[in-house]
Amino acid sequence: MLITISLSTLDERLASIFEPNAPKPKERLGLLQKLREAGFHAGVAYIPVLPFLSDTDEQLEEMVKAAKEFQASYLFVGALTLEGAGRELYFKALEKYFPELLPQYEQLYRFSQPSGSYQDRLHRKVKELCVKLGVKYHIL
Repeated sequence: MLITISLSTLDERLASIFEPNAPKPKERLGLLQKLREAGFHAGVAYIPVLPFLSDTDEQLEEMVKAAKEFQASYLFVGALTLEGAGRELYFKALEKYFPELLPQYEQLYRFSQPSGSYQDRLHRKVKELCVKLGVKYHIL
């Protein structure tokens, strides 16, 4: 059996804003560790990574370190996509909590997904960190 835990950030404040009804990040990572200790093939999907909020090199490194610390079998990342009602809700949250980021988001999200160069940088950086820290990138 394969089990994947999803997170968009390790920051509890950010998680409470963008995932208000979900378990806290540390709780999800604790579950991951228990699953691994029980013998399951379990990992972390950092999806969606939040541009300008949870995607700095330092934050990405902390995410990979946390995956290792909590014994993830693998990890992978994905960029935030924004369309329809989800886009409206996300932009309302930005307006309320991070209004200074609105111009950057409007530029990055002219379409439902960020630019290919943003996504490539995100994947490249996390793959690099996984190699450096000895964490498997991707499920297979």
